[in-house]
Amino acid sequence: MDVNTFEIIGRTENKARLFFKKHCWKNSLVFCTRCTTRKVYRIIGKKYRCKRCGYTFHDFSNRWINEVKIPYKKWLWIIKLFELELSARKIAQQVKLSYPTVHKAVSIMRKSIIAGDKDAHELLHGEIELDETYFGGRRKGKRGRGAYNKVPVFGILERNGVVKIDIIKDVTAESILNMTIKTVRRGSLVYTDKFKSYDTLMFCGYRHLRIDHGKMFASGKVYINGLEGFWSYAKERFIKFHGVSKEYFPLYLKEMEFRYNNKRLNLFTLFVRKLCFLVSNLL
Repeated sequence: MDVNTFEIIGRTENKARLFFKKHCWKNSLVFCTRCTTRKVYRIIGKKYRCKRCGYTFHDFSNRWINEVKIPYKKWLWIIKLFELELSARKIAQQVKLSYPTVHKAVSIMRKSIIAGDKDAHELLHGEIELDETYFGGRRKGKRGRGAYNKVPVFGILERNGVVKIDIIKDVTAESILNMTIKTVRRGSLVYTDKFKSYDTLMFCGYRHLRIDHGKMFASGKVYINGLEGFWSYAKERFIKFHGVSKEYFPLYLKEMEFRYNNKRLNLFTLFVRKLCFLVSNLL
């Protein structure tokens, strides 16, 4: 979005609200955000009521943008600065909001990006099959969640400039450790060579492996190849964050997948659309 258009839609709080409202209702058709019927009517206070189920709601009820209470003008600026890849801390300084509030806002944006993914439920709720997909610690943590301190593995496939990142559900510690492993020392990110149908595997939280690149590169046993497009793109951005926690790593990784696949499109508008989607009951 160009600067002039951004200035117009963000001139007042009401203009900003109407901008988001337009992206909530396709063709201005209002429906109940609980039962999806269009049999609704307006009531006082810019709200609606469903004739079928009696649910009272407003334009942003049950949508990602409503997950944190921020003025709509502030939301516009958060989205714009997020588009420009500023960190949550820098965005907080610019929009004059607390860091926890902005951090929650950008996390919600990343969750809205993941929401349409087939692995959304596992990624957002941490319900990946830990004994298959995770490896690392042995001590048991919370009941029903497998061993403590294990890390997720993601398969990355790039074809014709489009990258796809999936959860790998049949990786064991032995299969990973028997591969040639390359490390990126910033943020404890690790990625490996080919595995089955994927170009690359990526995981985070592995804090014990150390490779002397000078010796290993010289011996020809370790090399970095394949997936140069996406990996170089992602690596540059991970460095900006000075490390990413295991809890938020899937959100960052899927954000980069989205940015990479849509880099020629208007990211600002795409982020707005994602935020205005309904939060699925399945999530």
